[in-house]
Amino acid sequence: MGNRKLLNPELGRLDVGQYRSLPPRGLVVVLDNIRSAHNVGSAFRTCDAFRADALWLCGICAFPPSAEIHKTALGAEDSVPWRHFADTMEAVRALKEEGYTLISVEQTVGSVQLDAFVPEPGRKYALVFGNEVEGVRQDVVDASDLSLEIPQWGTKHSLNVSVSLGVVLWHFRPAR
Repeated sequence: MGNRKLLNPELGRLDVGQYRSLPPRGLVVVLDNIRSAHNVGSAFRTCDAFRADALWLCGICAFPPSAEIHKTALGAEDSVPWRHFADTMEAVRALKEEGYTLISVEQTVGSVQLDAFVPEPGRKYALVFGNEVEGVRQDVVDASDLSLEIPQWGTKHSLNVSVSLGVVLWHFRPAR
């Protein structure tokens, strides 16, 4: 059977302990006031898939333990380290102090198209994803080093935040 589906044990995935013991990649994901706990859960799962160092949950974001987060995270809330901040600017200041390049994933006047952006090896990045309706707060955009925009060709002006996470984190995927 040349095209049979692989069984989970055949995938060779890390366990939670192995994941948490890996050296940091220099990639933190920040959620700015995400309303849906299901989107937060999806963010955990996507961060796990692309081996983000941490997920920082800000403002109204739900945080573990949460049955709604677990429903979409499927346990990734245990593998991906996370922190909660009452305000996103608190997280922004902490990341800047730790030497991260802060990137808002947002459509702005000066945004860089994702396909034109090349992450610099060895540089630490913090990627900020915004609220499902309002996007990334303007003060957070103002504090960012740059904005990345996902190119789109349809009639809608945005993607669901969970989809945006997958697209952008794939672009920042670890070297093989």
